[in-house]
Amino acid sequence: MISKLFAAAMLAATSQAALAVPVYIHADRVIAVPGKAPLGATTIIVDNGRIVDVRAGIVAPPEGASTVVDLRGKTVLPGLIDSHVHLTSDRGGEARLLATIREEPAMHALEAQMNGMKTLRAGFTTVRNLGDDDGITLALREAIKRGWVQGPRILDAANSISTTGGHMDGRGALNDQLVAHLPDPENLCDSVESCRRVVRRQIDRGADVIKFATTGGVNSGTGLATRMFEDEARSLVQTAHAYGRKVAVHAHGADGVKLALRAGADSIEHGTVMDEEVIRLFRQSGAYYVPTLSTVNGYLERLAKDPNAYVGPVREQIEWRIGITGQSLVKAYPAGVKIAYGTDAGVSKHGRNADEFELLVKYGMPPVEALKAATVNAADLLGLANEVGTIEAGKSADIIAVDGDPLTDVKVLKDVDFVMARGDVIKP
Repeated sequence: MISKLFAAAMLAATSQAALAVPVYIHADRVIAVPGKAPLGATTIIVDNGRIVDVRAGIVAPPEGASTVVDLRGKTVLPGLIDSHVHLTSDRGGEARLLATIREEPAMHALEAQMNGMKTLRAGFTTVRNLGDDDGITLALREAIKRGWVQGPRILDAANSISTTGGHMDGRGALNDQLVAHLPDPENLCDSVESCRRVVRRQIDRGADVIKFATTGGVNSGTGLATRMFEDEARSLVQTAHAYGRKVAVHAHGADGVKLALRAGADSIEHGTVMDEEVIRLFRQSGAYYVPTLSTVNGYLERLAKDPNAYVGPVREQIEWRIGITGQSLVKAYPAGVKIAYGTDAGVSKHGRNADEFELLVKYGMPPVEALKAATVNAADLLGLANEVGTIEAGKSADIIAVDGDPLTDVKVLKDVDFVMARGDVIKP
């Protein structure tokens, strides 16, 4: 059953679409800029998908000229941002491999849209999708922009880049006879020249950001070792930056993290092993650390359901990842490393993106800093600080509301009562 709050919100949204009138959001507690003191009684005025004013007090709209959404009794805050998702799947291990082989890309496209809606309804109005093979999320990004379907704002990396035999060379899970019938992958590079070419290819396809791996990976069973030479990594970063694209680097082992930071990466994804030199390079470069701690939730849930969900080297590395999770954050946060929120949803479950908040707090971040990681910091990392991350005039009307106080208990962010994305109220 839809609550009275949502019924009112949906009526407001319907009226706005029909009459193209401003929406007045009434709230008595607003975390407009995470990290700054919350506002008291406030009216947020939304028009044509944007925040046009944030006024003190409960301001009555002009008679008959606006609609009202009453969020008094809730905590209102900016739409959340997940900097690391994979929308095309919510499965893992052997089940995901089987689905990749047996199901058509069209099925995965529908799954991506479903996962996008799970994410949006959970209050995450912006995501950075870090890799898919078939252009599915590139298409979904455009369909959302055109208003054909609903979903979160998507920044997309197109196909993640790897060396031959590396983490994103998916042929390692297949037998040689099957591999012989596959086209040559367009995401692999093994020299400076080929690395330049593969970045340009992803940008030509429409990539907003470039992602590559300097180390092996847990889910591929390829380990922690560095799988790329420094000149290759520099070539990837320099080419991406020349085209105005930021670079996210998958790296688990400390040596691979160092290689990526020396090469100029904008963010390190996972960063599972850190030492003092890694911390120094993070601080020197200004790169963001995206911890993706909640991957362990996905692993534990799948193993509880099926003890054989992961096998062989993958299972061994998952056990290692579960045991070491959080240790890098314990070192990085007190040292002043910049943290941006990212879950690796797809490994963890879509729609449960807010689980990451609990783990960030468990391993040393105060609730307000965890919230900043998912708003102000993530917006900065994604290059969207002028568009999202705060509730301020001129920005996109990405607004959520929860019961309780996320500055004292981040678990309240797991149950979002109201979502507005780009001015549209999203049906629960």
